[in-house]
Amino acid sequence: MSISSQIVTWAFANPVLLAICVIGALLAMLVARLASKLKPGPNPFAEDCARPPAPVVSDSSARDKVIKQGFTPQRVPKDLDAIVIGSGIGGLSIAGILSKVGKKVLVLEQHDQAGGCCHTFTEKGYEFDVGIHYIGEMANNTITRIYIDQLTEGQLTWDPIDKNFDTVVIGDGKNKKFFPMQSGSKDWFRNSLTSLFPEEEAAIDKFIFYMKEQRKHMQTAFLLKILPMSICQLLISTGMISAMTKYFKYAEISLQRFLDSVTENKDLKAVLSYCFGDYGETIPEDASLMMHTLLMNHYVYGGFYPRGGASEIAFHIVPVIEKSGGKVLVRAPVSEILIDKDGAACGVRVARTTGDVDIHAPLIISDAGLVNTYQKLLPLETVKKHDLMDKFKGTRTALAGFSVFVGLKGTTEELKLPARQYWSFTNNDLNGITKTYANLTAEEAMNSPVPLIFISFPSAKDSTWDERYPGKSACTLVTLANWEWFQEWEKTRMHHRGADYEAIKKGIADRMWERVLDLFPQLEDKVDYFEAGSPLSNKYYLAAPAGEMYGLDHNKERFTAETWTNLRPETPIPNLYLTGQDIMTCGFAGALYAGLMCGTKLLNRNLIGDLVSLKAKKKKAK
Repeated sequence: MSISSQIVTWAFANPVLLAICVIGALLAMLVARLASKLKPGPNPFAEDCARPPAPVVSDSSARDKVIKQGFTPQRVPKDLDAIVIGSGIGGLSIAGILSKVGKKVLVLEQHDQAGGCCHTFTEKGYEFDVGIHYIGEMANNTITRIYIDQLTEGQLTWDPIDKNFDTVVIGDGKNKKFFPMQSGSKDWFRNSLTSLFPEEEAAIDKFIFYMKEQRKHMQTAFLLKILPMSICQLLISTGMISAMTKYFKYAEISLQRFLDSVTENKDLKAVLSYCFGDYGETIPEDASLMMHTLLMNHYVYGGFYPRGGASEIAFHIVPVIEKSGGKVLVRAPVSEILIDKDGAACGVRVARTTGDVDIHAPLIISDAGLVNTYQKLLPLETVKKHDLMDKFKGTRTALAGFSVFVGLKGTTEELKLPARQYWSFTNNDLNGITKTYANLTAEEAMNSPVPLIFISFPSAKDSTWDERYPGKSACTLVTLANWEWFQEWEKTRMHHRGADYEAIKKGIADRMWERVLDLFPQLEDKVDYFEAGSPLSNKYYLAAPAGEMYGLDHNKERFTAETWTNLRPETPIPNLYLTGQDIMTCGFAGALYAGLMCGTKLLNRNLIGDLVSLKAKKKKAK
């Protein structure tokens, strides 16, 4: 009997398999039919796009002319092809992609500087990043590096950070234990873990197995972001998606459940889950195993920092957008997405004290986040008509973030600062310490030890820092916070919130700095600038609805097949599309690829395939 005959016999003996085969054939026919009708758009990526990078521009006035172009009606280009709401990397990336195929795109940013979480600010002669601390997968000729090189025409360069990219610290005082995380390859990563936990090789190997599984199955999961919704719904309702990928099966497993199944070592559990703060403080018992292994994969081959600081990202994408006649304008808060009589998006309304300004375009793309877009920018009748918020079961806003920015007298060498991150925890029960702290009152929090702190020294990671800020260094600290601690001051003005607010902010910041000095006592008398940013700062500068840093929470429910599919670039509203970290995952890379997914839909073109092809050509040429 031939192999094909065997398959047919087996299929008729197995009704489920038969159904899968039949549906698969129908889907193949449908996809082929769609492909024959829809002509792919142009390729935005080109081999000769990148040019040798120019030196970092340090002059603030020259930089302001690029990333701080204030909104006026006169600066709005005529005959726009698209409007993008928000200038985070999700918005800038899709604007860059469309601009590279000749589209005229207007990007509108409510803050006074383009970049979203990629922006920096300068105070008392010190520069601070707010969201870019380290980025993975930026080695030469990786897909991500090729992609960002295309968007910046090769002008954005990257400094590698220490091979020991993160250090996990558990405990304080004399009871501190240090666990360095090693990058370079999965073998290096594994060897660093087994050297720390020689009795736990089996558990470590199981964790690395799931890291490999995540890599293997993520690409199939991407398809649900770009295939027609009717096909996705058919794949999910029939169970065919489970036959195509194990991604969603693994996504249902919580990180904590997995760890409990492979080891009883509490320190190892903490070390394998330490970086949950990188995706918005989703504690291990709520986090998806797939999300966590995605993040670990991101850094296992090394971490990088943008040379010249995080604002270099927007600084080099804006000119690409302008080449096609587009603009990136700041101080332009969009208050409403305009809907025409047929129910399609047709423009935006920019709120101004001198009178609102309506701007029209045939395509509207929101990088403002799911909650802002659907609950604040769209008319209520439109939201109700499409049941927009009911499509995202189990999603919620993440915990709020609290940051501290410290200017230090002395160079990286003088202060012995590391070019890596420290994650400091009071003990190894990461779920317990996080929940206990989040449930404190504001008064209790300002007088209690902060259970987890992320510590970064951007000045140690940027090779241009000493030239730009001689004799100075910078430190950035991040922890979680409860939005309710600060909510009563939500309607007050910045710098006018009163003594009680300032006391809470100072109390938490001081507790954080005490922990830093426990690790770096040499900084005791080196503080020259010290300022904290509460969740209200995130709301003010980043338009975060509840002071969160990373949009929607990255809990297990977000990664079900249904919700994953609904969090997609296209919306039920004609001409309205979404980009940014709510569409894929949080962070620079997640939002960057959300822009790519959006471009894939808008250009009807396999842009990932274009990048893969470009990578192969570069490799062959080299």
